[in-house]
Amino acid sequence: MRLSSRITNLLGGGSDGWEVFNRARALKAEGVDIIELTIGEHDIRTDPRILDEMHRSARAGHTGYASVPGINSLRDAVAARITQQTKSLTTRDNIVITTGGQAGLFAAHAAICDPGDAALYIDPYYATYPGLIRGTGAVACAVQARPENGFQPDIADISAAANGAKSLLINSPNNPTGVVYSLQTMQAIADWCRDTGTWLISDEVYDTQIWNGAHISAWSIPEIREQCLVVNSMSKSFAMTGSRIGWVLGPEDTIDHLINLSTHTTYGVPGFIQDAASFALTQCPGLEEAIAAPFRRRRDIALNILKNSNLVRNVPCDGAMYLMLDIRATGMSGEAFANALLDECALAVMPGESFGQAAAGHLRVAMTVADEIFQDALTRLIHFAEGHT
Repeated sequence: MRLSSRITNLLGGGSDGWEVFNRARALKAEGVDIIELTIGEHDIRTDPRILDEMHRSARAGHTGYASVPGINSLRDAVAARITQQTKSLTTRDNIVITTGGQAGLFAAHAAICDPGDAALYIDPYYATYPGLIRGTGAVACAVQARPENGFQPDIADISAAANGAKSLLINSPNNPTGVVYSLQTMQAIADWCRDTGTWLISDEVYDTQIWNGAHISAWSIPEIREQCLVVNSMSKSFAMTGSRIGWVLGPEDTIDHLINLSTHTTYGVPGFIQDAASFALTQCPGLEEAIAAPFRRRRDIALNILKNSNLVRNVPCDGAMYLMLDIRATGMSGEAFANALLDECALAVMPGESFGQAAAGHLRVAMTVADEIFQDALTRLIHFAEGHT
């Protein structure tokens, strides 16, 4: 029987970008000792206080159907967090709770794009972006951010690719590059979206992981707020990746429609998980900073190791839990380098090509193992590069 073109075309006829990761996991399953610097999974798990609250809530009976928009206490806590961060008054009516940031991004595009509409996204990109856009029936259109511009998007490039696009998806702090979009970049994007009538979808899941400069939320720019959807989650800021809880922030009328979408798709998020998220936001002061601290520390370790290397250079890493390493001086592609590194050194990193053509000749390295292991792995990576030129 024939399947829909929407589901069979999620990958656009190409790769899903996860080949090196899958090979590493297969080798690990065979008993090979692999150091994985591939995915953004914290090496320190969810705080026991949050798990205790999750358990308490479940034992107390909050295991039935929960409020589809999200329980009021959680929506209020999220709104208060956003108001404090952006200095922009936000209420629960601007928030719908979703099953993680990924579902939020899908919902945002479903709300804006009709089948056949062009939806822009910045390359380098998180590997699932093109597929989730295609999954809504929209046409995924990449806009390359250039290495020579520090991977900051350029409005001229966005305009050239636009061709009547309905939406533009951005991500700052950025996965995979670690780049934080400047105020100038964010204002230029907001002005362009306003002038062209394009919706802005802003993925801000790494907003608490800022090592240099400041995070500029799209929601903090008043002139774009009525045509802007911001997606965030508890995954990175509170190390709750497996809990699958996030939100979409936007204008009240748009959020009403997204609540309808949730009613007809996920039917909400389990109540005991929502209670745990509300507890984390309101009862765990300083936890976000504590969760971010190891990545800041490892970033400093990496910069010290890389400062004397002519073959492996870091893209300025101002945020997020990743390093983007430029290995073009080795003459190898990111894919060739990553595969050989796995085979010869039992060290798994992601090739830049997994995140788009703009990142070709680069590697993404997740700073998600203990400091001493991370330092050893990065040193081995540089030695590998020196031996393959």
